[in-house]
Amino acid sequence: MKKFIEEFKQFAMRGNVLDMAVGVIVGGAFNSIVTSLVNDVITPLIAIPMGKATFTDIVWVIGETQITIGNFIQAIFSFLITAFSVFVLVKTINILTKKREAEKPQEPAAPKISSTDQLLMEILEELKKKEA
Repeated sequence: MKKFIEEFKQFAMRGNVLDMAVGVIVGGAFNSIVTSLVNDVITPLIAIPMGKATFTDIVWVIGETQITIGNFIQAIFSFLITAFSVFVLVKTINILTKKREAEKPQEPAAPKISSTDQLLMEILEELKKKEA
C-alpha cells in the first residue's frame, strides 16, 4: 500500500498533471467570467431592441410546447467568446514560442575537414591497421 501511495505522489507531482490541474481550475474560473459577460452584459444589450429583458425571455411556443431558444442563443455566445479567447491565447503562445526558438543561439556547425586532412586521416588509419 505504501508503494502505491508513493507511486501516486510521483504521478500527481509530475509537471503535466499539475499543469493540467491548474488549467482545469483556471478554465472553470474563466467559464464563470464568460458566462457572466454573456448573461449580464451582452445578452441584455442585444435583447433590448427585441423588446425583451434577456434572451431567456425569448420563447417559441408550438402548441403546448415551449422552446426556450434564448437559452440556446446565450450558450452559442458563451461558446463563441470562449473559443475566440482560447484561439487568441494559443496564437499568442505560438508566436512567443517561435520568437524564443528564433532567439536561441545556433549551434556552430562542425568544422569542415579539408580534403588534405581527410586524406591524411585515412592514411593514418591504414597505417594503424597494418601495425596491429
